[in-house]
Amino acid sequence: MDTVHAQGRYATQKNFERKEKKYLLSSGQYDELFGVLNDRLREDEYSRTTVMSLYYDNSSFDLLGRSADRPMYKEKFRIRSYGVPDDDTAVFAEIKKKFDGVVYKRRIQGRYTEVLDMLDGNILPDRDIQIQKEILWMKERYDLAPAAFIGYDRTAYTSPADPGFRLTVDSGIRYRLTDLDLRKGDQGTLLREPGFRIMEIKTAGNMPLWLTQILSEKKIYSGSFSKIGTCYKEVIVPALRSGGNDRRIQNV
Repeated sequence: MDTVHAQGRYATQKNFERKEKKYLLSSGQYDELFGVLNDRLREDEYSRTTVMSLYYDNSSFDLLGRSADRPMYKEKFRIRSYGVPDDDTAVFAEIKKKFDGVVYKRRIQGRYTEVLDMLDGNILPDRDIQIQKEILWMKERYDLAPAAFIGYDRTAYTSPADPGFRLTVDSGIRYRLTDLDLRKGDQGTLLREPGFRIMEIKTAGNMPLWLTQILSEKKIYSGSFSKIGTCYKEVIVPALRSGGNDRRIQNV
């Protein structure tokens, strides 16, 4: 499990790697597909939640810009919560790297104010010191500060036949470039039409054969969609070209 529950329950896994495949679904495709998948999947314990991520970058948007170019290797830094946090809510501070299609994460967890304190350079003694040093090195190297908020509503599923399998469906994908503090709420402007969904399949190995067959029968094929990458290309870049020169871009 790799989520933090809105009430403060969270995973202890600090680093891992996995394969991820995305599928972009219209409202009609979603209804047809899950008419079949509902018999094969079950919602996990904390299946329905709002995922909130605060992405960090520098004033030139070097990390987001490089990532949007879809290189073989890319990295990002974000703070992630599940539901709107307060000062004491458990959140993740996370370096996310992707190389040749495989995702690697290095992250620590702590109360929201603890994580902000750590980003100010104060090592937290009760957390993994090595990961904290990696985060602080990355923050200093790129001169990182809050750059964009991405939020969405997620439903997560597991397969009774395969404990290592996880499938998520994200909807209501939204962004904001102001009020860059997760405590200020999960509101934002939609990136796509309300019925649009991203289905993501996450496995340590190959995708189950039964799922491959269902997707093939329904003519649903994998695609690429980065939430923060789309926000960068479609919102941030046009705003910068129109004269904005600050990461907060007040008039978007």
